[in-house]
Amino acid sequence: MSRRRRVYAGRLAAGYGIRLTLAHLTAAAAVLAIIVALSRNTIGDARQLLTATNLTAFIVLVTASATVDGVVGAVGMRPVFKWFAEGAAPAPDQQRAALRIPVRQTAVEFGVWVVSGAVFMVLNINARGGVAYVIGGAILFGAMTTACIGYLITARTLRPIISAAMAGATGKVSMPGAFGRLVYVWVLFTAVPAAGIAVIVLARTHGWFLHRSAPIETPILVMVAVSLLLGLGATLLCARSISDPIREVVVAMREVGQGRTDVAVAVYEPSEIGRLQTGFNTMVAGLAERERLRELFGRYVGVDVARHALQTQPSLHGDVREVAVLYVDLIGSTAMAASRDPDEVAQILNDFFQIVVTTVEQCDGLINKFQGDAVLAVFGAPLHLEDPAAAALAAARTVAPRLRTLPETDFGIGVTFGAVFAGTVGAENRYEYTVIGDPVNEAARLADRAKESTGRVLCSTTALHHAATAERDRWRPCGTVLLRGRSAPTEMAEPAD
Repeated sequence: MSRRRRVYAGRLAAGYGIRLTLAHLTAAAAVLAIIVALSRNTIGDARQLLTATNLTAFIVLVTASATVDGVVGAVGMRPVFKWFAEGAAPAPDQQRAALRIPVRQTAVEFGVWVVSGAVFMVLNINARGGVAYVIGGAILFGAMTTACIGYLITARTLRPIISAAMAGATGKVSMPGAFGRLVYVWVLFTAVPAAGIAVIVLARTHGWFLHRSAPIETPILVMVAVSLLLGLGATLLCARSISDPIREVVVAMREVGQGRTDVAVAVYEPSEIGRLQTGFNTMVAGLAERERLRELFGRYVGVDVARHALQTQPSLHGDVREVAVLYVDLIGSTAMAASRDPDEVAQILNDFFQIVVTTVEQCDGLINKFQGDAVLAVFGAPLHLEDPAAAALAAARTVAPRLRTLPETDFGIGVTFGAVFAGTVGAENRYEYTVIGDPVNEAARLADRAKESTGRVLCSTTALHHAATAERDRWRPCGTVLLRGRSAPTEMAEPAD
């Protein structure tokens, strides 16, 4: 793995440790402020809380607990950071370990505070009940605050690692979702401080652990300040843990709406937020697969037919309509197949078909089918055209000089106009869009006849009569012929230029 990846992982680990330490120190400062505000009015030997011994013990405990918190977090993270820094695929146990990091770190932080609080209580074991109440309540609040903020910091900072682990996660590990996080932040920084203020008021009223004459304005103001400051930080972290993934999904949805189907969002939470991210990626993958099938479908049956099939109820249906039919047939393909390698013959046919397909689509026609070395194109179905006859005649005039650029190939082109059945035929589990009618046969016979003409292009005068004057003027009559398989003669025309 590149050095850049290792540097990035190292910075991620360092930033993670610094943020956890700051969260721990912030909670400790809040606890100290609460203890100082309450201790002056506590019943019993409350002055013990402000002795040099207790202040020294508090500093030592805070430093030690912050160090233990960081060390335990670093030791627990080492295997995770190792495979992440190396860019390796994590093993199942490494995946589960990575996904459990936020919950495990939260438990460690809460446990460190509880142990520190127990040590502080032992140091003040001779003090009466008021001191114990103050210490216990403040330590519990500090533990809950550190655990909450630490969890939000862990979940946010380690998103790249959790995302990499969730790419192939095998274990079922869950995290609190949006509802749980919002409720916890509200309870910790609104309900708990409000309850603390209520307890202070009741304690002074009944003389539980505060003097009845003790001023409580300062402790209440401290509780409000702690609630506002810590609550603001926790609320911002909680809000961003919800808004960030939603914003990423919204941005990705905008890209999908613009036609991109190669977008994906990172999945970094085993919660309903993660399920939203996973569901979006699954949806986009389905859209990409559908688009690929649509493109493939369009390549086989034509874009217009594919769009028509997707917009209508799949069934065996069709109708009779007047269309123009263009038939292009390659001359000498049988001899070519006997004298050339198969791949060379395929290349010649592909070049031939490419010219015909491009020209027909430029003239708004539909390639109905490839028949060996021939192409059948329809103008006017399934999509309506204002002048299908003129479009087919223009395509015939345009494709002929283009086909002459192909080496060692010859062809015949026939165009006619008439009523056909246009629709899907086949069985319920296998459809084919086609046109059926005498104009199809007539166009094929004209293409055979055109192989013997100078310009290699012939049309029926029926097609000319249904074309606009501008296109009709570009053709000239060239006689009448009784085409094979037909009972009535066909009047023909060829390009005038």
